[in-house]
Amino acid sequence: MKILYTPVMIVPSLEPGDRARILEAAGAGTALVEAKDAAAQRREIPDADVLFGRVAPDVYVLNRRLRYYHSIGAGVDAVLCPELVESDVVLASEKGTVGIHLAEHAFALLLGLTRGLQTALRRPDYTLREPIRRLQRELYELTMGIVGFGGTGREVARRALGFGMRVLAVDIEDVPAEPGVESVWKPERLHELLGLSDVVVIGLPLTKATRHLFTRDLFRRMRPGAILINVTRGEIVYGDDLLAALNEGLLWGAGLDVTDPEPLPPAHALWTHPRVIVTPHTAGGSPRRAGRVIATFCENLRRLRDGRPLLGLIDKHKGY
Repeated sequence: MKILYTPVMIVPSLEPGDRARILEAAGAGTALVEAKDAAAQRREIPDADVLFGRVAPDVYVLNRRLRYYHSIGAGVDAVLCPELVESDVVLASEKGTVGIHLAEHAFALLLGLTRGLQTALRRPDYTLREPIRRLQRELYELTMGIVGFGGTGREVARRALGFGMRVLAVDIEDVPAEPGVESVWKPERLHELLGLSDVVVIGLPLTKATRHLFTRDLFRRMRPGAILINVTRGEIVYGDDLLAALNEGLLWGAGLDVTDPEPLPPAHALWTHPRVIVTPHTAGGSPRRAGRVIATFCENLRRLRDGRPLLGLIDKHKGY
């Protein structure tokens, strides 16, 4: 068996110990080949059995015997070309394992807004003490609505409960309950959730159904004092409508790690909006992430050998 590894930011290299664990999990007779650039990837992919990393669609279509594609990253919107969707290649990702650091980042954005940190950091001025204090808010006993109750949504919920918040959620799938979460509704009740929530956190993947889901219509359903937090994919929120909603008072503030467009142009109004915090798609950073990715990949190689279901398996037609 041949494993093609394509380094990406999340797993930029493999230590000798990592290589040994991957080869052991894959079994005897396995070759692990690294291809950093597109030219090398084009040379190596035709006879690869397993792909660990990510390649552009024009590289993917050159494969001839690929069985398993482990996409490094939780969302797979960037790799789901028609040829992959319609093939027999099994696709898995970090789905379900990135929630810890995404949830922590979501709360960093939320607390930055509710405690006025964006104002204090942008303008170091002691005279802002009283204006900031007048606008500060407690999370205790506020209602958080989570849109998308997968791995990230569940980790957000656990932290919200720790702050004494009431938690509601919606998800298109029949997901299991989470202790302390009041209700997990179907998307038909999304408008109801928005109307009840002081904080709305997006935990969705980017699919055809979720692209620009949040437009002016949904912002009009939200409380005027509500805060929107997005740490998954920027295009789920229509950026122009978000800025207009903030300026018109349809919602109070927004914490964004991902934006529409992305990257956000340097002169864009969201960078300096007084009730917005933007970080440049950094929520995915964690010193433990690469280790988790490699551990999951090794476990899946063992499962592949044994004919067992893989972890982080993607439904290619649904997109998650």
